[in-house]
Amino acid sequence: MFGRLLPKEGRFYDLFNAHAEQVVHAGRELAALMNDFDNRDGYARRIDEAEHAADRITAEGMRLLHKTFITPIDREQIHQLVNAMDDICDLIQDVTESITLYDIRAITPETKRLADIALRCCERVHDVVGLLGKDGHADAVIKTCDEIDRLESDADRELRAAISRLFREEQDVREIIKMKVIYEQLEAITDRCEDVANLAEGIVLSNS
Repeated sequence: MFGRLLPKEGRFYDLFNAHAEQVVHAGRELAALMNDFDNRDGYARRIDEAEHAADRITAEGMRLLHKTFITPIDREQIHQLVNAMDDICDLIQDVTESITLYDIRAITPETKRLADIALRCCERVHDVVGLLGKDGHADAVIKTCDEIDRLESDADRELRAAISRLFREEQDVREIIKMKVIYEQLEAITDRCEDVANLAEGIVLSNS
């Protein structure tokens, strides 16, 4: 009873939303990079900026968590959610860094499709995070989480098809190794989005 009388810090939801905006920004830049590969350096720079902004939001969230007595949701859930969104931005940055590191000269259709699925996952993450903390939106959260799950399954299938085609048609072992890494990193973005969905669903179920 006493805890209900103490003020709660509501800025966590603002930070969640700000973080989710960086996730979408990075995802859009990644998808654009795949469709405008000759200008990849500019997209990669903007992805770096989004990742650095996400890092600052993560740090701010952790500072706020340490100095807040009563949080709007479980402290561990806040910690996990912020870190899961940060992982998405990190992986998007990893893709662009791998493209440079491995000197990727051309983008395959499978790479574009995986990046597009990753972007849709990032957009759904933004949607679901925006619903957290709002009364009466539990069903919408669950529905959006289900959409993320379906997109992650689509990415799994695309990854398997991409690797199968790579091993069938590519003769250069070095190219096989390089592209396999890129494919797996792109699919991993959807895995991290699914992590956010699972956390969001858990938050809703435990606070309803």
